[in-house]
Order: sequence, then structure tokens, then C-alpha cells
Amino acid sequence: MATANQILDLTPLGMVFTVLQTRADTNGKSLDLHWELLPGCNMKDPLLHIHPNAIETYEVLEGEMEFYVKDKWIVAREGDKLMVPAGVSHTFRNPTDQTVKVLNAHQPALRMEEYFEDVSKVLDKVTNNRQTEFSMNPKTMLYMGVLMNRYRNDIIARNPPDAAVRVLGFVGNLIGLDY
Repeated sequence: MATANQILDLTPLGMVFTVLQTRADTNGKSLDLHWELLPGCNMKDPLLHIHPNAIETYEVLEGEMEFYVKDKWIVAREGDKLMVPAGVSHTFRNPTDQTVKVLNAHQPALRMEEYFEDVSKVLDKVTNNRQTEFSMNPKTMLYMGVLMNRYRNDIIARNPPDAAVRVLGFVGNLIGLDY
């Protein structure tokens, strides 16, 4: 379970999150994070996804980034706020050479803090504890499938297609992958 001020190191994906308020801090109403999106974050194959049971909000504190919502890319700059309703496909990226700082919230919190902690564990597993570069190879796809299938109430992939993610997760579980 996450704690306030905990750092969620997702640097192989170009992100570092700091937990501002946990599910426990807000009685389940919200998970509040401070994001740092490194230059080039999510520029190749960002995870297009939905949150079937929560809204997600963003406020750009510093820099400029892009959000893909429903069917189009939107440029967001310092001071811009964006709310993505439950069930709406979205993703984000940082196409600049500057770090972007963002406030992010998932409401209700559900199990998103555990999801992000598990993403970090998967990154440790597929990068040999951060000793090798992250690559979306078959091993990584299997681990990500296992991960995504554990959090279907919180996050569901749209691209890659959910059906493919589910099959990868099934195969990963079948061969005993764990993180």
C-alpha cells in the first residue's frame, strides 16, 4: 500500500510519480499524484486505456504535453486542466525536451496506487533491476498482460487491444510469471 510522499519510479517508461494523497488518506475518494514526465515520455506506443470506474484529472504545472482523448491529440500547457470521464479512451505523452510536471488524480482511488506500485515491480523484473534498458519484447508483454489482468476494475487497455492483453496475461499466468 502506498504512502504519502512515496516515490513511484517508473523511469524506464519516462515517468516519476510522487504520491500526494493515498486511497487511505482520502477514504477511497482519490489517489493524488505529482508526476514528472521526462523528455520523450510515451512517444512510442503509449498505452491507450480507459478507467472503467473512475475519472482521471490532470493539471499541467510546468511545461507542455499532449493528451489523446477519445479520438484526438490535445496540447496542454502550464495551467491547463483536463478531466477524462470514466470509460473514455485516453493516453498522454511529452514530445518536448523538457520535464513536464503534472498534478494527477484518480477518483475514486480504487486500486490505482497498487497498480502503479506493481508497474514499478514489473519494470524491475523486465530490466533486471534497472540494469538493462526497457524493451517491449515478448517477455515484457507477458508480464504486462499479467499486470493488466489483475487490475481490470481500474484500467483496461484499448491499444494494444484488450483481447490481446487478456491472452498475454492468461499465458503469463499459465507459465507462472509473477513479479
